[in-house]
Amino acid sequence: MGKRWIPLEANPDVMNQFMWGLGVPEGDVQFCDVYGLDDELLAMVPQPVLAVLFLYPLTSLDEEKEESGASDASTAEDKDLSKKVYFTKQTVGNACGTVGVIHAIGNATSQIKLVEGSYFERFYKKTADMDPVQRAAFLEEDDEMEDAHSVAASAGDTDANVDVNEHFVCFSCVDGR
Repeated sequence: MGKRWIPLEANPDVMNQFMWGLGVPEGDVQFCDVYGLDDELLAMVPQPVLAVLFLYPLTSLDEEKEESGASDASTAEDKDLSKKVYFTKQTVGNACGTVGVIHAIGNATSQIKLVEGSYFERFYKKTADMDPVQRAAFLEEDDEMEDAHSVAASAGDTDANVDVNEHFVCFSCVDGR
């Protein structure tokens, strides 16, 4: 990865302001923390759940896969990937939070009415017929998204100069899978 962005903080307030600023109607959809998988803790999560962004610590095995170019979990399944799944590769360093948000929203557009003329409405229309590699190249050159990411990344409480050793992934349900 050549281009690198400031890491996005795993903070629902930061993520909410980020997506609302890009065209998700405020109040319709929100990110929230999941404090555990016990029934009582899951009961605190607003319903319905459209996607889950999961932040996990990277291991040396993850880093080896990234260096070899095999870090993308869906690579082996690309041939079986439904055309309804919105997926982009990540080619920008530290953009995993933004890519996770893009996947979460992109796979729920049938349930979310994006603000007309908003960044996200334009982005998903422009990239709808692209494959994951073309979408990654589009995102890498997209100054508007880079600027929005930078604003969101600097809105958190974490020092932006800290090296991160975590990675976001998005879990979305599309066509019951």
